Amino acid sequence: MKEKTVKVSINRGIAAGSLTGAVNGLFGGGGGMIAVPVLGGWLGYPEKQAHATAIAVIAPVCAMSAAAYIFGGYFDASVVIPASIGNVVGGLLGARLLSGLSVFWIKVVFAAVMLAAGIRMAVG
Repeated sequence: MKEKTVKVSINRGIAAGSLTGAVNGLFGGGGGMIAVPVLGGWLGYPEKQAHATAIAVIAPVCAMSAAAYIFGGYFDASVVIPASIGNVVGGLLGARLLSGLSVFWIKVVFAAVMLAAGIRMAVG
């Protein structure tokens, strides 16, 4: 099922992208956790479209953040291939799950992941 078309002003899009990029650059990831609520709540995308669009939006952000970390010396080449394989498999699985899950369960799972990440960061 195709989602509705959302018209977003360039300024709001740039602001949303800047926030996502800043969070991703600051924490070395996590821009998608910001992108989904921003796309859904602030820019008005339907839930599934916000999740799918966040993936496309976060790809160039991750590439730029990765370059900054690589050139800054914060890079472990030994993990790149295994983690990349896992990311591709997980990404394909997640995309299939997104299309099959109801919006309710997407919200529940997303909230649980965000909560778990927040607790993990708070405790250590």
